[in-house]
Amino acid sequence: MKKGWIIALVIIAIIVIALVSWGIGAYNKMVALDQTVKESYSQIQNQLQRRMDLIPNLVETVKGFAAQEKGIFEDLANARAKLAGAQTVQDQATADAELTTALSRLLVIVENYPTLKSDATFRQLMDELAGTENRIAVARKDYNAAVKEYNALIKKFPYMLIAGMGGFTEKEYFEAKPGAEEAPQVQF
Repeated sequence: MKKGWIIALVIIAIIVIALVSWGIGAYNKMVALDQTVKESYSQIQNQLQRRMDLIPNLVETVKGFAAQEKGIFEDLANARAKLAGAQTVQDQATADAELTTALSRLLVIVENYPTLKSDATFRQLMDELAGTENRIAVARKDYNAAVKEYNALIKKFPYMLIAGMGGFTEKEYFEAKPGAEEAPQVQF
């Protein structure tokens, strides 16, 4: 009888050790994915900041050629300020969409000034802005992929048990505001 109890206790101990080991591994995996999401989000913020830094130079260059187009410059300044003050992922996505619309309007203005389009400073700034827009798109895609992987993991059983105990909550996707699938209407 004594030998049977010892074997049972050893089996229970092995099961407990295996469950604890799995729990630690699951927790560490969630921490790693959470950090990936945060890193991906910071890349979006880096690229949005890069774009915000380029815009004043672009605006100043255009101002020299198109002094009468005051409204677009105010819209760009307001959109930049809104993006800089955004606190949540959704607020940033909405502010980013407004800034993109204002930039689209600026590009329409540029079409009316052929001399501006041939200016070397303007061309360089536009190239940098185009590159930044591509980086922003890639950073958003990477962020949303990291969020998808993280959210899927914390919702799966038995990971959801560890997620609940560890305080892991669902992350928000970087989504465009409703209506963003339509091209902006630019009118003067």
